[in-house]
Amino acid sequence: MDQWEYLPTFIEANASSKDVKAFLKETMPHLKKPPRFTPEAMMPQLNQLGEDGWELVHMEPVAAVGKKGDVLFDGNSRQWSNVYFCVFKRRKFRLNSTEAPKS
Repeated sequence: MDQWEYLPTFIEANASSKDVKAFLKETMPHLKKPPRFTPEAMMPQLNQLGEDGWELVHMEPVAAVGKKGDVLFDGNSRQWSNVYFCVFKRRKFRLNSTEAPKS
């Protein structure tokens, strides 16, 4: 039976870093001036996790993340966010498994 390991994490959509700007310019040249919080800004981090064998199984925006890693919920007001709670999974390999892990 397959066993899985999970990675819950927050990913921020922020296109202000030089690396992300360069990535967007190369992969999405039609976006002349991408919005600062465009979701495409998460692509480098999502792609890296995918290359490391992680599959995205859940993603949802969160209003805010506190200093202790807690999540703000506020159902009565309209609020913008560029932070997403994501859960990734990948197959967990046992040492005695006959199948070699894929890298």
